[in-house]
Amino acid sequence: MIPFNKPKLRGKEFEYIEKALKEGHFSGDGKFTFECQKVIKERVNSQEAFLTHSCTAALEIIALLMDLKKGDEVIMPSYTFVSTANAFCLRGATPVFVDIRKDTLNLDENLVEDAITKKTKAIVCVHYAGVACEPDKLRKIADKHGLVFIEDAAQALGSKFKGKPLGSYGDLSAISFHETKNVISGEGGALIVNNSKYTKQAEIIREKGTDRTSFLRGERAMYTWKELGSSFLPSELVSAFLLAQLEDIEEVLKSKLEIWNDYHQNLKELEDNGFCRRPIIPYGNEHNGHFYYILLENEEQRKDMIQHLLGRGINSVFHYIPLHSSPAGLKYGRVHGNLKNTETQSKRLLRLPSWEGLQSIDEICIGVTDFFQS
Repeated sequence: MIPFNKPKLRGKEFEYIEKALKEGHFSGDGKFTFECQKVIKERVNSQEAFLTHSCTAALEIIALLMDLKKGDEVIMPSYTFVSTANAFCLRGATPVFVDIRKDTLNLDENLVEDAITKKTKAIVCVHYAGVACEPDKLRKIADKHGLVFIEDAAQALGSKFKGKPLGSYGDLSAISFHETKNVISGEGGALIVNNSKYTKQAEIIREKGTDRTSFLRGERAMYTWKELGSSFLPSELVSAFLLAQLEDIEEVLKSKLEIWNDYHQNLKELEDNGFCRRPIIPYGNEHNGHFYYILLENEEQRKDMIQHLLGRGINSVFHYIPLHSSPAGLKYGRVHGNLKNTETQSKRLLRLPSWEGLQSIDEICIGVTDFFQS
């Protein structure tokens, strides 16, 4: 069986974890955490980077930083993971779902401004599959209306738009190190801060709402509870694992892009003959090869393709069920305009295995081709 995902070790994970154990600092914000934050900050070219125990945690810190109240609205795509909406719903805000573009499956920047109301507090974009939305245009819209611009860059570490790293456009951004991502720590994430007005408060929220981090730097004689927060730190053992991954990020990106390009070339003839649609990478994008997908004719054909590939020992999967159609989405969110692309493309999309070390791309592509020829 060819699995959909297979996490890869870089080689120094056990060495670094053993070192953390020997040094006797197991909880968060030790040497490995700080080193990871330094690497991420440099990679994203951000003002600050704070490790979190998940990308979900980073998004929840962002929602707390915004001091959202019941009735506030946050514009976002419906085609995303539940955490993108959940973080803001937990603070009482309403996610306002706007349609995606047909080509990239990213938030349609041309529909955002019309969705803004007096209640709107932020715009959240999601860089799907590591391919950028139009962050410069969304940044301008946010600035024009006095809104916070947030990048859900869970899938986008290592990607760029017009030469600038994704995660560096937003006031605040979130990155994931879940085991399905390019760079992993099992679970894990990072909060990226590009607007200095949020830096100190982010540090407090991340540390249970206390100024303990400032205390540990010797800036105060004691620490105390300052405001609402939670325990968002990863342990040093997680950070030690992550550092081994981050140190090898160039090799990760090279390998993932080779796999992506191999798929793209192998499936070109199928697209040329109208059997499927390959990913579209607009001008200005330097994507990270996060995963490869194809778009089929409809949901029924996708179901048949999944079963066909499974019969050949290949595990392929679909992706998100649009949030606006989910029970919680119906309860907590609202839709702005027509979500035709969201509803159509989500039913057509099929993700193919694309993990590092995969040696079966030709076999998988033959399986996909045979489906159309049978």
